[in-house]
Amino acid sequence: MKFEMREHGFETETEFGKLTISGNEQYGFRPYQLLVSSLAVCSGGVMRNILEKMRMPAENITIEVKEVLRNPEIANRVEKVHLHFIIEGHAINESKMDKVFELTKKNCSMAQSVSGSIELVETYEVRR
Repeated sequence: MKFEMREHGFETETEFGKLTISGNEQYGFRPYQLLVSSLAVCSGGVMRNILEKMRMPAENITIEVKEVLRNPEIANRVEKVHLHFIIEGHAINESKMDKVFELTKKNCSMAQSVSGSIELVETYEVRR
């Protein structure tokens, strides 16, 4: 991956198209948005696989970012991210969800990458 400087940020070409990143969201995705998106989508993908392996396939998973806490005293560092998962499926056994979240956090490379530096809060609700 190669990033080229542009007037208002940086760009890269991916197999899915151009990705523009800028500190000003008028011109592209902000870096912290990509960080939070990576945490959410990695967790959601791992969770989907775990649910399938546990024979509780999700019909749909929606991930809401409830909170992103940034510290303006230290370069606006991301210190906390709260992800809320809405899991839809008739086969979901809520008594197994603690184990699902434990395995999700353990196997999500993005969650493991920020472990110890960003507080990751995960909540959920099941809809049938």
